[in-house]
Amino acid sequence: MPLLTDLSNEDDWVEPDDVPRLVVTYGFASDTFGDFELEPHRHMKGQILLVQRGALTCEVAGGLWVVPPRSALWIPSGTLHAIRMTGALEGYGAFITSDADPRLRPTCCAVTVTPLLRELLRRAATLPLLYEEGGANSRLLAVLLDELTAAKVDDLHLPMPSDPRLRMIFDRMMAVPADRGSLHGWAAGAGMSARSLERLVARETGMSLGRWRQQLNVVLAVTWLAGGSTIQQVAADLGYESVPSFVTMFRKALGTSPRRYMAERYGG
Repeated sequence: MPLLTDLSNEDDWVEPDDVPRLVVTYGFASDTFGDFELEPHRHMKGQILLVQRGALTCEVAGGLWVVPPRSALWIPSGTLHAIRMTGALEGYGAFITSDADPRLRPTCCAVTVTPLLRELLRRAATLPLLYEEGGANSRLLAVLLDELTAAKVDDLHLPMPSDPRLRMIFDRMMAVPADRGSLHGWAAGAGMSARSLERLVARETGMSLGRWRQQLNVVLAVTWLAGGSTIQQVAADLGYESVPSFVTMFRKALGTSPRRYMAERYGG
């Protein structure tokens, strides 16, 4: 039975850390539209979240991950994180103890979901909460761990600042990504000089403002394309004057065209 069947019904929730299994699998769904937020929290078990439908973001100290449909997010054990889900959401996941597999990644990351990993998570979500250990169940979960630890890491991460002035600027960019405001304009709005803003962005994110905004565009583009938007729609919504200029940016950032990138990761 799924660990959580309806995200709007807290009575469905079972605390995974209290379940005496190395791997606790579940399915989740919400047919409501609008935002659903989980305040900052942590689990003793690590967590893998596969989003089949809808969009999900996860913020940890210093970083924001955007998880498009048919992608997954790995959250290591003990990591303080907050999750926001938008629109109708559906997916599968698992909570995994840190000693279940030494190959589990120690840092939060988005991973490409192969068709096999997707089916393993879907099948594992049907197991009873206290499934019988050994035999077929253990073999199923062992293959799931093999696929999870071998999954390719996707660059869908945005470093996030702690400085409130910079966070205000970044929040505005994320809310209206087509706004092509200048460095001087953003700096003036935050009450600082352009040079001070440049130094602050570099110190807090390790990037220039232009590089951070490009990464935002990449993350949003993958999310929207995975959700069914056309390349033309995405280019327009990100404020690009033409599709070729958007494709050029995407290719420089991820090494391939948007069409090929989506076919390789989400075509299965």
